[in-house]
Formats: sequence, structure tokens, C-alpha cells
Amino acid sequence: MQKEALHEQLQSWMPTATFDATGEWLQVELDVATWKEMAPRLKSDPSVQFDYLFCLTCVDWKTHLTMVYHLDSTIFRHNLVVKVKLPSDAPAIDTVSRVWLTAEFHEREVYEMFGVDFIGHPDLRLLILPDGWEGKHPLRKDYDDPINMIRL
Repeated sequence: MQKEALHEQLQSWMPTATFDATGEWLQVELDVATWKEMAPRLKSDPSVQFDYLFCLTCVDWKTHLTMVYHLDSTIFRHNLVVKVKLPSDAPAIDTVSRVWLTAEFHEREVYEMFGVDFIGHPDLRLLILPDGWEGKHPLRKDYDDPINMIRL
């Protein structure tokens, strides 16, 4: 499916979403509730079949966090970038690990590095950092590194 046709179809599913089609891949900004509803549909709907979540990360903008999901259809060879804005003080979003199994490890990494709570995640614990790093979130811009003293 061409980017323009994909844009039209997804716009009909998510009329309140914000789309950006200026880059190579179509991007969509959703709220948390819409993402929870749309994730399974994006994977299973026969017209789009985004069956592969190949990247999941987080961006700290100081005022808020943004979850970023990169989806691919291995059948139709089209891509989609989904962005979901979260509050910095208590970031939480439903897990998509039941939709795309690859999300399980990606979500654990975002949990430990940014402090995002993935509601319903089957094993939300530290993945990379050693014991004792719980609650420190070293990729947050407000993280205080007493050794390197980097101020953002």
C-alpha cells in the first residue's frame, strides 16, 4: 500500500490523530487510549497487517515523554511510526507485548532507562542495569549523575 493510501485508511480509523506524511514513513501521534485500541487492529487488520514491531523507544522532552513505535508489514512492505505522548511525572501506557512479542524486551529497557510503567507487562523488571538501579532512570533528562555531572 502506498503511503497516501495508508494515510487515508488510518485517518478513517483514527480521526482525532495527528498525521505527518512529509518524511519517508508515515507518522501518527495518538493519545494513550487510542493506542490501546489501535495496536491490535494495526497488527491483525488484513488491509494493513503491521506484523513486525522492530523498534520501540522513548524520548524525554523535559516537559513530557514520547513513546515511539516503529511498525513494519512484512507482507505489504509498508512502515508506520506511532508516537504517544506521556506525562513526565507518572508515565504509564498499556503493554503491547501481547500484540507484538518483541515489545517485551523493548518495554523492559524503556522501563529501566526512562521509568515508563507498562501496564499489564508480564515481567517488568530491570533488563540491563545491575541490582540497585531500580527507580534511577539514567536516560531521563532530570537524572542527576554525581560522577559525570552532566547538566541538560
